[in-house]
Amino acid sequence: MTPRSSTTRGFRRTASVLGERIRRAGESRGFAVSRVLTRWDEIAGPEIAAICRPVKISYARGGFGATLTVLATGAHAPMVEMQKERLRERVNAIYGYNAISRVRITQTAPAGFAEGQAAFAGPKPKTPPGSETPPDPQIARKAAQTAAQIEDRDLRTALERLARNVLSKGRS
Repeated sequence: MTPRSSTTRGFRRTASVLGERIRRAGESRGFAVSRVLTRWDEIAGPEIAAICRPVKISYARGGFGATLTVLATGAHAPMVEMQKERLRERVNAIYGYNAISRVRITQTAPAGFAEGQAAFAGPKPKTPPGSETPPDPQIARKAAQTAAQIEDRDLRTALERLARNVLSKGRS
C-alpha cells in the first residue's frame, strides 16, 4: 500500500495557522473563548452588534460568575442595557454552560479613547467616481489652467481634481 499524497501541496488552513495566536490574543484580553470575538455578529444579532462590541470577560476568583463587559456609545447604551439578559443567554449558549453571570455596559463617546474611536459598523461606502456634484465652472477652468502644462494625461487629470478640491475648499 502506497502512502496517500497530500492534496494541499504544502498549504495549510488559515484557522490552523492563526488559531493559536488568536486564542492567546483573546485570552490576554480576557476572552477564554475567542468565538465571542470572532462571532459577535451572530451572537448579538446584527442590530445589537452594529452598536456595541465585547471588550473583555473578567472571571471571579472562584472561576464562575464571569462578567462580560460590552462597549457602547452613550446614545446606544440604553438600548444595549435593555438587551443585557438576551446577550448573556446567547453568550452562555456559545460557552455551553452558565459562564457569564453579569453583563456590564461601558459607555463611551463616539470619539475619545482608543477603544471608543473604533467604528462599530463597517465603513461607509465611498461615492463612485463621477457621482460627485459638478464643480463651479470658474473653479474647473482655473484648475484646468493650473494643470495644463502637464503632458501625462492621468497625472494632469489627478492634478486637476486636486486643484478643484483645494479651490472649492477655500470658498466654503
